[in-house]
Amino acid sequence: MAVICPTVTAYNLHEYREQLERILPFATRIHIDLMDGEFAPTTSPPIDHLWIPHGVIVDIHLMYRRPMEQLELLKYLNPHMVIIHAEADVHHALFAAEMHKEGIKAGIAFLQDTDIQGVEDKISGFDHGLLFSGHLGHHGGQADLSLLHKVAELKEHHPDMEIGWDGGINEQNVIQLVEGGVEVLNAGSYIQKSPDPHSAYAKLFSNINNSVLSNRRKY
Repeated sequence: MAVICPTVTAYNLHEYREQLERILPFATRIHIDLMDGEFAPTTSPPIDHLWIPHGVIVDIHLMYRRPMEQLELLKYLNPHMVIIHAEADVHHALFAAEMHKEGIKAGIAFLQDTDIQGVEDKISGFDHGLLFSGHLGHHGGQADLSLLHKVAELKEHHPDMEIGWDGGINEQNVIQLVEGGVEVLNAGSYIQKSPDPHSAYAKLFSNINNSVLSNRRKY
């Protein structure tokens, strides 16, 4: 079953706490965006000022140009997973290995224009592949469903890799994303900007479940 991960994209500690409090009553897995103001145009609070909640699975999406500079701080936070970009200035295999030493999963994200085959040498050793279809460092954006072909490309060479999607998820496209092979759906503005975040979260799950039941009846 696909997983819905509400996203936290905050520019100061007040927003960070506020967004966490909005989703923690119902979320079982969350996705926290961290931005450096260089790779991503916006800036999140310093990593050494952050905390991650207990009792929930936490993935960190590190939109940093130089992820290795944050290695020790990330280890201290000890999330479930850290996702870095294929386009970042880093020795990707070394970063993944350092995460694995601490029992932390490693993910690799791909911007819209990145050709999967062109960065194949960077992918080995990662547990998760994130297809990014949003605006770096911002909630919102459009889900470019033409990128779904990259799911098959990743699964062909990395069949055990978990596939995530970030950007523009809503109740209209969530079924197509799941049917296209996406397993982790990181939903930002659809949930965070809803007047009833829990209901928005539940609606995504409901649409997915209804689609699964409908497909089972066909067979």
